Amino acid sequence: MKKLVLAIAFIGIGSFAMAQQTTTTPQDRQAKRAEMQQKMQQREQEHLAQMQKDLGLNQGQVEKIKALQDRRKADMKAEFEKNKDQRQAKMEEMKAKRAQMDADMKQILTPQQYDKWQADRKAKMEQRKMAMKERGARGGKMHKPMNTATPDAN
Repeated sequence: MKKLVLAIAFIGIGSFAMAQQTTTTPQDRQAKRAEMQQKMQQREQEHLAQMQKDLGLNQGQVEKIKALQDRRKADMKAEFEKNKDQRQAKMEEMKAKRAQMDADMKQILTPQQYDKWQADRKAKMEQRKMAMKERGARGGKMHKPMNTATPDAN
């Protein structure tokens, strides 16, 4: 029985954590979005420059690769917009499931247990939020550095 309650609690915590949003103003979000776009453009330029250096690309090749990357980015954006309604519906479904689980837990647990469960869930959500911020501060995804060294011939 304990395992079942714990499993339900973890599912609820995960669902709850995914739905939480920080309270920021539209100006903050707009400024952050502009900053992120600027960083992305800078990274793209640096990546292209590194490719040019590593592969010995000529200017024509660089321009063609840039055009290819721009087309790919436009395709991805179009695909994102196309799936927007599905994502919204999925989020609404998750919210309903989370609310149902919360109501079920409230029926199962005593008021003190429920309060403790809520507090634990909130604390774990904060831990996840902090971990995500730390990952964001480190630059997100981990990339392996390119190995340009040649192996020794023994």
